[in-house]
Amino acid sequence: MAQNDAMSEHPFAEYIRILGRGKKGARSLTFDEARSAMTMILADEVEPVQLGAFLMLMRVKEESPEELAGFVKAAREVLSLEGRLLPRAMVDWSTYAGKRRQLPWYILAALLLAENGITILMHGTRGHKDDRIYAPEVIEHLGLPLCRDFAQVEEQIGIRRFAFIELERFCPKLKQILDLRGKFGLRSPINTLLRMINPLSAPFLMQGIFHPGYRDIHQQAALLLGQPHMVVFKGEGGETERNPDTECKILTVDDGVAREETWPAKFTRRHLRNEHMAIEHLCAVWRGEIEDEYGAGAVTGTAAIGLRLLGRASNGPGADRLASEMWAERPRDRFGARRPDADA
Repeated sequence: MAQNDAMSEHPFAEYIRILGRGKKGARSLTFDEARSAMTMILADEVEPVQLGAFLMLMRVKEESPEELAGFVKAAREVLSLEGRLLPRAMVDWSTYAGKRRQLPWYILAALLLAENGITILMHGTRGHKDDRIYAPEVIEHLGLPLCRDFAQVEEQIGIRRFAFIELERFCPKLKQILDLRGKFGLRSPINTLLRMINPLSAPFLMQGIFHPGYRDIHQQAALLLGQPHMVVFKGEGGETERNPDTECKILTVDDGVAREETWPAKFTRRHLRNEHMAIEHLCAVWRGEIEDEYGAGAVTGTAAIGLRLLGRASNGPGADRLASEMWAERPRDRFGARRPDADA
């Protein structure tokens, strides 16, 4: 390599320098800078050491709404998701955290909404933590397919009004970067980006986060991206699942207007951690073979947030009542003991 080539600055160094100049010199990226940086990352135009430095500098600083919006915009452009003829879904539902204290009741909440005419795309992946249950495992146990591509997503939405696709099926590069968490020991901006990527441009976006401070970031980023409708709240375990034991602060966007609501806890006492975490328990509760006060509260509470987002109810109590009625009338013959690859 010539001397001048060895000493020349890599184009991506500009973005690391902006973030890493120190307490007085560092600043957040603008929307355009964040968009350009993520475009380079997804195009494999960044050295591994640069990627690690960038992700961890962002992790320490935490994303601004402009940075998050820029990252999402870049991802959608690189994936050619914008302007492409894709299946239609009313609701986008991301699931990347995994559950370890309570079962993933949010999956039943999504299926309950689908049973009542609401089309949903759920996307996620398996994580590296052995003490958590991730959505793909549950989807397979329920006898539902993990879609291999968007053509199968369209097919499943037509059949069930619900489809699940793994991240590695529509963006292997983001999956690769997400899996670096095992090396860093920390989450990165990719975890935040994936909650907003909304691959089918669904008009309604359901998001759960773990750190309460990210609610405002997601809400403001949604406004910057022109997302018509969205809701974000602190979900149980970081998933899009209402914890019925605690008060729930909900931030929304509705046709460009940002709003905030606080919903009370559904129960006066806290329930114990689920020590067994058996997926079959979810199925048995759906079928009505056993009762689970917490589980039913989590399912109906989460579905109620979806109904409120969709305008099916004018307030929290009305949404809770409607979700409870749907739960009482659910078709209980679903999700029997079937082979993981069954596709009824």
